[in-house]
Amino acid sequence: MEAPSARPADVYIHGTVPEEQARLSMLNDLLNGPSLDALGLMGGERILDVGSGLGQFTRQMARAAGPSGYVLGIERDAAQREQATQLAADAAEADLVTFRAGDATALPLTPDEQGTFDVVHTRFLLEHVIDPLAVVRQMVHAARPGGRIVLADDDHEVLRVWPEPPGLYDLWRAYYRVYDRLGNDPQVGRRLVSLLHEAGADPRRNTWIFFGSCSGEPRFRQFVENLIGVIDSARAAILAHAFFDETYFDETVASFRAWSQRPDAAIWYALSWAEGVKRAT
Repeated sequence: MEAPSARPADVYIHGTVPEEQARLSMLNDLLNGPSLDALGLMGGERILDVGSGLGQFTRQMARAAGPSGYVLGIERDAAQREQATQLAADAAEADLVTFRAGDATALPLTPDEQGTFDVVHTRFLLEHVIDPLAVVRQMVHAARPGGRIVLADDDHEVLRVWPEPPGLYDLWRAYYRVYDRLGNDPQVGRRLVSLLHEAGADPRRNTWIFFGSCSGEPRFRQFVENLIGVIDSARAAILAHAFFDETYFDETVASFRAWSQRPDAAIWYALSWAEGVKRAT
């Protein structure tokens, strides 16, 4: 479903080339366990996943909800939906989740579906939309009275890397300044509780999901490659806005790769997470 013509189009700056799809798949492998723990599903829930992407976490929620649950994933991008469908088929889970085309600011739900979901979830979506409040309002509308609305997203200023690799923070700031140029908010993570309140939900809980590692930890290389992939997939946008020239960009990424070989290298990051409840009517 195309974005409504009455507002500017939302832009996903990382694209959907195969390399980006592979990075997103790796990101799911790293983050889905802690995310599911934070969600605390009990089984039997009706779940709506807004911006379901590759569907890996959508299917993980479905496994936790069990056979008496129901999970619907909404995704605007056709390439993401196609990959999600293929991944589900490869895992023999084609019937586990329903994937549907749709825009997060105008969720494609039938009248019988509206207001029926026990959990309405989104992750890494609000940072990429021009009007995150419009999305959260749609999510609240989709939840049943007493149902939970769960938001998880980035606050890009949280990143800390030590010892500091030359130029990395400059490049990281250049990366998230592109969000501003597109009308998005690279610090939307700190606003999640406010967004729930403004959308008419009662905020109940907020926390961090730690997303970091250090040299010597088995998954450290994956965290490094994810961070490089985040920056490199936004390369064209960073260079287009003249925040960095191409040579400095490449030198900084190379310096970060060299840094990752240090025995004392560490990445500290956390995903912002907040939960609200729909008020009874």
